[in-house]
Amino acid sequence: MKLGIDTFDCDHGKSGQGSYVLSLVRNIPQCDDLEFELFGEEHDRYVYTKDNPIKYTSAEVKETASGQRFWHNFGFSRFCRKNSYDAVLFAAGARMLPSSFSVPGVAVVNELVSAVVRGNDFNYFSRQQILKGLAHADCIIVPSKFIKSDLEKLGIRNKNIEIIHPAVDTELFQPNHDLIESDIADIKPFAIKKPYIIYARRMVDSEKKHVELIKAFSMFKKKTGLPHRLVIAGSEGPYSSKVHEAAFESEFASEIFLTGFFPRESFPDLYKNAELCVFPSVNEGMGLPVLEAMASGIPVACSREGALQEIAGNCALFFDSNDVCEIAGAIEKIVSDKNLASELVKKGLDHVKNYTWKMSAEKTIEIIRKYVM
Repeated sequence: MKLGIDTFDCDHGKSGQGSYVLSLVRNIPQCDDLEFELFGEEHDRYVYTKDNPIKYTSAEVKETASGQRFWHNFGFSRFCRKNSYDAVLFAAGARMLPSSFSVPGVAVVNELVSAVVRGNDFNYFSRQQILKGLAHADCIIVPSKFIKSDLEKLGIRNKNIEIIHPAVDTELFQPNHDLIESDIADIKPFAIKKPYIIYARRMVDSEKKHVELIKAFSMFKKKTGLPHRLVIAGSEGPYSSKVHEAAFESEFASEIFLTGFFPRESFPDLYKNAELCVFPSVNEGMGLPVLEAMASGIPVACSREGALQEIAGNCALFFDSNDVCEIAGAIEKIVSDKNLASELVKKGLDHVKNYTWKMSAEKTIEIIRKYVM
């Protein structure tokens, strides 16, 4: 059986979905009955095959999102026949999917579809294409019960929704036991003064709670006088102006560092040099940064909303993201209570052992066999 893996709309390997594709193909077990082949834009060939022997086939498609959606509806079936695919795995199933399938299709949905289809890239027809595609897919793979619930609220009654919790690349994200004691974390292209608190999330909307975190950090600083800085790492987005404004107006503006785009390959060093990860986002369907922080050996405080309690278990300190005082209290509690911080680190390191890419890839193959073979 030949399985095609669709890499369209995975941001050329830079986004979470791009990382998903790279990690999945690196960890796919050897299968005598399955042949894998990636396909997508020609200039992504090297991105996905640099360290992988897996075959890659390019499709001649316009680079625009609308052009690619048009191709998935009107050119995709012909492409599948030409390349003899028996089934297709759609890595960005929340964004790029045909409305019907000429071969069995498995959609991977690692985002809240309700939020995605409200975006500027989606007109009425694009929205209907995705929703129909999800309804007609032979199976949908999601990372959490929260995303499954989101699909059901959208009216997608696909009976074949399987949960595979997110996986962490523990070869990249791990504690640095040989961490050099220094006042500066030299993380190219930045030099960041320690100690610092980290929040890594793109500034896309108010539900990421950047502004609330900045206010809570300022409250924490004013009360304790401790030397910590707040590092917000993430690309600019529609909500950037609000976040920059909140940081500028803070009494502790000089202690708040907005990095903008941060290279994915540098995130492990960013985490392991931090004293604490605070993650206030309330609409997370996956919560991968929380697991990456745990794998890096730092304590985590996060929102109790979305999928975060499901993913983090009892290994994080939870707070109400709408309560600035509660966020500030959680920061102070972990920073000032070394025993608590140490306990959270220990629990977190044990917890992430259940979220490996080997396990995730094996489960994905099991699901493919179950629904499309």
